Amino acid sequence: MMIGVGLDARLGLPFGQLRAAAREAAQLGFESLWTPAGGVPDSFHVCSAWSQDTELRTGISVVPAARMWTPLALAAQAATLAQLAKGRFVLGLGTGGYGPGFWASVGLPDRPIAVMREYVAEVRGLLAGQQVTAGPILARAGADPGAPGWPRNSSLGLASGTQEPARVYLAALGPQMLRLAGETADGALLNWATPERIALSREQVDAGAARAGRDRVPMTMYIRVCIDDDVAAARQAFGAQVLGYAMGRPGTPQGAGYRGLFAQMGFDGELTELEQRRDQGAEMPELVAAASDEMLQAVGYYGPAGPAPAVFARLSAGLDEAIVRVITARPGLEPAAQAMAALTPALIRAAERPA
Repeated sequence: MMIGVGLDARLGLPFGQLRAAAREAAQLGFESLWTPAGGVPDSFHVCSAWSQDTELRTGISVVPAARMWTPLALAAQAATLAQLAKGRFVLGLGTGGYGPGFWASVGLPDRPIAVMREYVAEVRGLLAGQQVTAGPILARAGADPGAPGWPRNSSLGLASGTQEPARVYLAALGPQMLRLAGETADGALLNWATPERIALSREQVDAGAARAGRDRVPMTMYIRVCIDDDVAAARQAFGAQVLGYAMGRPGTPQGAGYRGLFAQMGFDGELTELEQRRDQGAEMPELVAAASDEMLQAVGYYGPAGPAPAVFARLSAGLDEAIVRVITARPGLEPAAQAMAALTPALIRAAERPA
């Protein structure tokens, strides 16, 4: 299993410190650097700087593709970065939202599997230097009110075979999207999954790959960690991240998105109670205090450095690449550096081996 590290500006790190953290990660033995899309500094610029500062592969997990980009514009960004990074770049694609309201807001039908099937095919074709004709869903997009003006035919003008293209991974939670990743993408990006859920995801990705006659498609996932001797502060910072994803938004189907994922992993009743508290006015600190350690510890780690490698090794079982997604209870470079030092690939791999 490969082991990378995930960093972003929400750690309180300005651009220069993000670059310093990446150089530190390379010295600690990490094999890849990842950052989420959205916010400032922009993720493509961050990956560009990292590729100049280190020899590590960089990745964005994930770009909210349907919400923010046309395939042509996104492929142009990825192709440029692949040139700068000499092919050491992974573009993670996701829908950027879910539910009828979301798809109406971006001018596309509420058919996420069909939309992303076309989207992945077009971006990969463009990155391979092909002339691409938009599929029937994306080609119709421009005719709908409020839809993006996506071209029907496009090309990046790349000579095929002149450079190693960016690899395209697909963010996937449910079985259909997981099978689609196996069929069409270079990798599958999971999120907030227990080891049991990882194993189920592997079955679906493999099924999609087999259906398309493809070899094994790798699975990658962020595993969030907050390393701090102040366990209460670490729990609060980590728990706020968990609940920010896991609790359903008012008006959104409870079975959709991350709310549905956590329900399938056994936490539906607990989340329902927390959502009721929230709707009655409870703020996030109160909700985190009420959340069970069972739910929080099922998907990540918070607390002192000592136990972290063994927990991370257990939570990453079944992945081809695990990303140490750093959360900190305090802003600045020092707590991020402490987290990386506590979870180096050497420490994690040592924890994987039986005593």
